[in-house]
Amino acid sequence: MIVLLDNGHGGIINSDYQTKGKRSPIWNDGSQLFEGEFNRAIVNGIVERLTKLKIPYVNIAPEYRDVRLETRINRANKYASDSSFFLSIHSNAGGGRGSEIFTSPGNTKSDKIATVFGNAYKNEFPNRVLRTDFTDGDLDKERRFYVLTRTQMPAILTENFFMDNEEECKTILMTKEGRERIIKYHIEAILQVKLRLF
Repeated sequence: MIVLLDNGHGGIINSDYQTKGKRSPIWNDGSQLFEGEFNRAIVNGIVERLTKLKIPYVNIAPEYRDVRLETRINRANKYASDSSFFLSIHSNAGGGRGSEIFTSPGNTKSDKIATVFGNAYKNEFPNRVLRTDFTDGDLDKERRFYVLTRTQMPAILTENFFMDNEEECKTILMTKEGRERIIKYHIEAILQVKLRLF
């Protein structure tokens, strides 16, 4: 199994955030979350643990600049096989709370992978919301996101809490402990996917 890791959006180069928008409000204490920095921190944590577990992975966008979606997909598709899957890491916005897991429309292997991730999330965060859509019989939400519809392997996208929800942003997304728990649930899910689906 090869895990293709995608840290959404750009990072910070010389104190300059590379992606317009994609950030929390500036909170009363002056703090602010930049989504691309958060995404990279989570992917880097996953990379560290996968290395220790000797599970193959590819970080498809290691640059700090904002890599185009087409480039991300072209890189990922070079590793397309029956034993690879694509995992895109994000933080949400829009006034909600909790986390979501997205796949492309239709009943595919991606749905099974998303269910594993959803269960791992609920095990790690039993008192937090998992925003689901069971209209097709499973927990994932389905959207035609570019990175989900253009990949040639199963693909999921995790939206990890809401950066414009002050409580979630400051107690989970911006803390070492919160980030460690997010990394932990992704690793537990990857291990289960490897055991059960590949």
